[in-house]
Amino acid sequence: MTPTPTAVLSSAGVSIWLDDLSRERINSGAFKRLIEELNVVGVTTNPSIFAAALKKGESYAAQVGALANAGADVDRAVFDITTHDVAQACDIFAEEAKRTNGVDGRVSIEVDPRLARDTAGTIEEAKRLHAKVQRTNVLIKIPATVEGLEAISTTLAAGISVNVTLIFSLERYREVINAFMVGLEQAKENGHDLATIHSVASFFVSRVDAEIDKRLDALGTEEAAALRGKAGLANARLAYQVYEEAFGSERWKVLAAAGARPQRPLWASTGVKDPAYPDTLYVTGLVAEGVVNTMPEKTLEATADHGDITGDTVTGTYADSNEILDRLENIGISYKEIVDLLEEEGLDKFVASWGELLETVTTALDSAKG
Repeated sequence: MTPTPTAVLSSAGVSIWLDDLSRERINSGAFKRLIEELNVVGVTTNPSIFAAALKKGESYAAQVGALANAGADVDRAVFDITTHDVAQACDIFAEEAKRTNGVDGRVSIEVDPRLARDTAGTIEEAKRLHAKVQRTNVLIKIPATVEGLEAISTTLAAGISVNVTLIFSLERYREVINAFMVGLEQAKENGHDLATIHSVASFFVSRVDAEIDKRLDALGTEEAAALRGKAGLANARLAYQVYEEAFGSERWKVLAAAGARPQRPLWASTGVKDPAYPDTLYVTGLVAEGVVNTMPEKTLEATADHGDITGDTVTGTYADSNEILDRLENIGISYKEIVDLLEEEGLDKFVASWGELLETVTTALDSAKG
């Protein structure tokens, strides 16, 4: 039999994670097909995903009712509901985690984004989430803000695996890798087994194109039009170059000799936002050894149906990728301005999504109280 596109993608070194989670999906056994037929080996979540899940079905009614009867406030209810789902998903992927020594089979849960500028609060919440889920294959998601860097290091130093999220710039990505290595160096001093500590760095892709394309369209020139849809891939490919350099360094070799595993790049925001682009653009264009691609279900199904996986599409592209960013600067589109804006907007969206989740759970609690 001819291997499926997702099987070919996996063979090329890309771990396929689903960017979605719901209790209905857990209870229905839907993950079984995703694992067996579409090569899914992990899950990421966010507040929008949980809010949508809560609005859709009745699978949360019993737990919401129990929380309402116990007098739980909305923050406790959100904490209990989301950690319950993540723990169950961790159990579904436990076999994959065992098979890969914890590299895959991972399920992510996000620290309250309202704490993104609060280092101490993020650390405390990361530890609370980890203790509540009580699964070795959970990843705690921490945003890559300036304040989040120390929180990343401290959480890793405590032996807790981390998904660093909301990375847009190459400079911030370098800082994230440094925070990761600092965390492992401290974990080693603290007596932790480095082989048990895992991390991914979530580099956002499609949002870069969405913002830059708006500006290119406003310019209205032929040169601007020729650059549409190219910045997201170029930026991510250069991030992989940063990854290769950092994890080939002498500093890393010392940690690797002590059993450490590299922090893998994770391509996030891989659903195409412009319908003019191929729906698998941020999958087929970002194939490289040792990365994760977390896909919305629509992108996953499109990849399985007609993804044209032709091998590595990242290494060897660095000169062209740099040229694309240079050409953008030359026509007045500032890379730094874009990535700074996207981080701020990304945080605002995370907080707004968290507010939506709180509102959804508040409505459910009120309804359960009758």
